[in-house]
Amino acid sequence: MMTVKRIALTLALACGVAGGAQAAATITIANTNAAGEGFNDPTPAAPVGGNAGTTLGQQRLIAFQHAANIWGATLTSSVPIRVAASFEALSCTADSAVLGSAGANDVYSDFPGAIKRGTWYPAALAAKLAGVDQTAPAAPHIVARFNSRLGLFADCMPGSGFYLGLDNKAGSQIDLVTVLLHELGHGLGFQTFTSGQTGEPMNGLPSVWDHYLLDNRSNKTWAEMSNTERAASAISGNGLSWAGAGVTAALPAALSPMSMLMVSGPAAGPAAGNYTVGDASFGPPLGMKPVAGQLAQVLDQGAATGLACTPLDAANQAAVRGNIALVDRGVCGFVDKAKVVQAAGAIGMVVADNEPAEVSGLGGSDPGILIPAVRVSQLSGAKLKAALAGRPPGSSGVMASLGVNPAQLAGADGASRIRMYTPTEYSPGSTVSHYTTDARHNQLMEPAINGDLTHEVTAPADLTFSLLKDIGW
Repeated sequence: MMTVKRIALTLALACGVAGGAQAAATITIANTNAAGEGFNDPTPAAPVGGNAGTTLGQQRLIAFQHAANIWGATLTSSVPIRVAASFEALSCTADSAVLGSAGANDVYSDFPGAIKRGTWYPAALAAKLAGVDQTAPAAPHIVARFNSRLGLFADCMPGSGFYLGLDNKAGSQIDLVTVLLHELGHGLGFQTFTSGQTGEPMNGLPSVWDHYLLDNRSNKTWAEMSNTERAASAISGNGLSWAGAGVTAALPAALSPMSMLMVSGPAAGPAAGNYTVGDASFGPPLGMKPVAGQLAQVLDQGAATGLACTPLDAANQAAVRGNIALVDRGVCGFVDKAKVVQAAGAIGMVVADNEPAEVSGLGGSDPGILIPAVRVSQLSGAKLKAALAGRPPGSSGVMASLGVNPAQLAGADGASRIRMYTPTEYSPGSTVSHYTTDARHNQLMEPAINGDLTHEVTAPADLTFSLLKDIGW
């Protein structure tokens, strides 16, 4: 007889029964909020985007059920999946917030039907593979929490609350259904149970993920590595890939060619070369025909930095007109910066990050922006500024070209496998258990929710279900 190992988990990932999704799998939501709170909040709400609820609590629950229906129609399991869910106060400031967190409530190994022995599986997947629930009756397979204060208080991203409609027309708000799909994805198994910070496996056993997490430099999986090797891989920048066959097969149709900034010209010096960039969710996408011009740094009065948050003065206007503007991240939104330099006549925008991190995209939406925009790392920004220092502002001789590399998929490694999120500084709840932010088109399971996501979880639009199939779904 095979033995079954079980371990309870604490909720680790960022980022009464209410009915079920009747499809290839049944997902049942247990509302764990107290009366008057969260899903039971009686605040009146007007129906929006196909959500007919008349209170805030009702609309939250309807949105959750809608997301559960999408996953239920995608998965196959004879065992109903139980989700304990609540809206409550999560970490929040005026400028940033945890939208939600979710994960498996339990993990199991060596159960009947387990594909890999001596390996942890999340509760819902273990039940699917065994054909019999492995957990206690009525105990949840997934625990999920969402931010009840978002956009509703001055200290919690005021004005940027959840959009509760079901039609994916959130505009400047944050689409709740998208957030729900993301967090349910974690609970279904889009996570490793091995510590990315120490590399230590839970109770000495690898997660099913560890058999597919591949260090693309050593060609060793996490299941083959030492704790030290795993911990180094988790903060490698771009050294960790997903080696599952399903995701790799779906990649060419799901991802676009990688965007890049090409810098050249006799004045470029050491700054010449190709730069990894993050794409903007606004403005035209980069294509095979590059947008090219001289690079011109916006300089604020009295400081060697250019935020481009207010209309440019005459000197800066003259510098960026007909050129590609280099601006600094900070103070105002990316859309605001793009509008400012576009109004001054720039043909493109490069945003230099203001903190060390993996390159990510530029969020926001404005149909009036007609120029392309990208983000480069803080280190790359410093390199570009050094090349421009002392050069004539409007005729630097440093040439910039915004285009794509047709030989490289955005977010993939050299062997066309998608990379995982491994910033050089460890980020609790985000590192490893997400796709890279370099992916284009944006993926549901990146560490931040992007405004251009659809409500699809299957390829070619999205690679979430492809990964879940790799681990056994």
